[in-house]
Formats: sequence, C-alpha cells, structure tokens
Amino acid sequence: MNNFEFKNPTKIIFGKDTIEKLENEIPKDAKVLLLYGGGSIKKNGIYDQVKTALSKVDVVEFGGIPANPEYAKLMEALKVINDENITYLLAVGGGSVIDGTKFLSAAALYEGDTPWDILTQNIRTEKGMPFGTVLTLPATGSEMNSGAVITRAETKEKRTMGGPGLFPEFSILDPQVIASIPERQLANGLMDSFTHVLEQYMTYPIGALLQDRFAESILQTIIEVAPKVLKDPTDYKAASNFMWSCTMALNGLIQKGVPNDWAVHAMGHELTALFGIDHARTLAIIAPSHYKFNFEAKKEKLAQYAERVWNITEGSTDDKAYAAIERTTAFFHELGIDTKLSDYTDDYEGTAEEIAKRFTDRGWKTLGEHQTLSPDKVEKIVKMAY
Repeated sequence: MNNFEFKNPTKIIFGKDTIEKLENEIPKDAKVLLLYGGGSIKKNGIYDQVKTALSKVDVVEFGGIPANPEYAKLMEALKVINDENITYLLAVGGGSVIDGTKFLSAAALYEGDTPWDILTQNIRTEKGMPFGTVLTLPATGSEMNSGAVITRAETKEKRTMGGPGLFPEFSILDPQVIASIPERQLANGLMDSFTHVLEQYMTYPIGALLQDRFAESILQTIIEVAPKVLKDPTDYKAASNFMWSCTMALNGLIQKGVPNDWAVHAMGHELTALFGIDHARTLAIIAPSHYKFNFEAKKEKLAQYAERVWNITEGSTDDKAYAAIERTTAFFHELGIDTKLSDYTDDYEGTAEEIAKRFTDRGWKTLGEHQTLSPDKVEKIVKMAY
C-alpha cells in the first residue's frame, strides 16, 4: 500500500426519523441560510421536518439550486449571505445542493477578485463558512467529503473544487427519504455511487488487500440492493444499505493507500457541460470505452473484479477482464441507463475533439492512475463512446 493520511471530521447521524436531531447540531445563535433545490422537499414532508427542527434559530431560505449547481444561481445566494449576515449554511438536498453549499462556504470567506477563481485556479479551501446537510438523494457522497463540482452555463464548463475546510460539520441520513424519489433519480444514484467505487478501485493491483475488499463489498451491496430499491423504494432495509453505500463510496476511505483514476469523471463532466446529460449517465457512457481502451493497463484488476464481484471464474485473465466490462455494461442497462452518447443526442459529431481541446487548453495533459492519458487518447475514448 502507498503511504497516506486520513481524516474525516463529518459527524454522521443515520437512521429513521433523525431529521428532528437537526435542532441539536446548529448553534443556537446562528443565522442560517437554508438551501434546497426545486422544491420537492415541500411535497414530501422533509421541508416541514426541517423547519420544525429549526424553529429556535433565525432562518433565511434560498431555493432553486438546479441539478447541476449553477454558478450564476449560487452568486445570487452569495449575495443573500452577505446582505443577511448569514453565519451558518444548511443544505437540504442531494449532491447538487450540497456541492453548491460547499461553493458558498468557500466563496463566503474568499478574499480574491472573483469566486470563479476558486475553481479555475484550483484554490484549496482551508476554512469555509460552517455548514451541515440533510441528505435527500443518495448518490454523490458529498454529504461526507470535501469536494464539489460546479457548472457555469454561459461558458459550458463544469469544474471541481475542494479542500479540508469543506467537510460538512454533520450530515443527517434518513433512508426513509428515498420513498419519494423518482425511479430515474434512484437509478442515477446507484450508477453514480457504483462508478465512484470503480474510479478508486479499477486501476492496478498494489497489495492493498483490505482496501480492495472494502471497494468490492460496496460494489456487491449496490448490485444486490439495486433491483429492490428500484422496485420498492419504501423497502427500508434496501434503502438503508443503498444510502450508506453511496456515502461510503466517496467519503475518502477506500481511496487511501491505492492509485486512483477519475478520468471517467473528467470526461463525463464535459458531456454534462456540453449536452446537459445527467452526470451519472455520462459515467455510463464513458466507463465501458475507457476500460476497453485501457484494457492492458487495467486487465489484472478487471479480472479480479470479474471473479470477486461478478463470480466470473472461467477463462484466461483477458477473458475474465473482458467479460467484466460486458457484465458491467449490462448492469448499467439493467438500471435503465443507456451507454452510448448517440443514445442521448444526435449532435455528437465533434464532441471528442472539443473535449480534447478543452483538456489541452487547461493543461490537463496526463489523466488516469498512470498519468498517461493525454488529450489525444481522451479523444479516442470519447469517440469509442459514440
């Protein structure tokens, strides 16, 4: 295993009827900005639960954060923070609302010229405005990590940010909330969390036995509960395992001591920025082509994954590795998720060249666990995904 340091300060409050515990987590003298998305929390009862729990503190609301947290909208929220002298942020939503809140946490204390520089100049946030979360859509793991992804519509960009100052102080995870989530979003959550694990696992063997088995157990759990969650989101046993798997997939634990990839996400982010395709579905578009293109570098781990996760034991290393890619693609289809860019848009010609150019312009010359994926190789992978 590689050397590593690990610290995750986020307090997790997990289980049935835990939203009421919100009252004990926010300082009594705080002035809170309550942030949420399109308003579904007002239909499913979560909003009322949150408001009841916050009855003893001063609360200002800001809704309308879109599925890909948009810079212009977040700048409106930043103005509210400054005008209202907000001291604490509360995200009630899924990864998009939480990511947007992380940006606001950083931007509220940022002393530079424009908060967009935080993303374009890769400025780590060492200290942000304190915030907590109430998770309403399991998927991204943002409730227990310090990273975020922000979109800027005017330039069709999707950029990442992070830093040790952007861990939530606490996150409330009540699996009952998934009962009202549409099937499409549940499928996205399963897909997103599954790929998060693959990005940290599907590299090359390094002798990290426990880390591999942590990752494999999350993958196995997602595979097991996926059909149950999609069939009946009120199944609490399935819902609780789904929610915790999403959190564990990206809270930093399974990536320590092992090589990481993240090239699938880098390419997928561009598809969302260019076409507005759901983030999880862009991962399904890119992942199979990425693994096929990098087959030789990844085949040992692919074969291990085939054996341990999919019980594919027949054939050579190459046979098992290729079968693992095919079985993974089939799993995405079982979730109801298409795996080709042409399934989502007729306007795909030139996409690979545009993404390669963007990476070149940003100086992203080496992606992947071996840092060998140059923009010309990215172009080939995206073309394979047409």
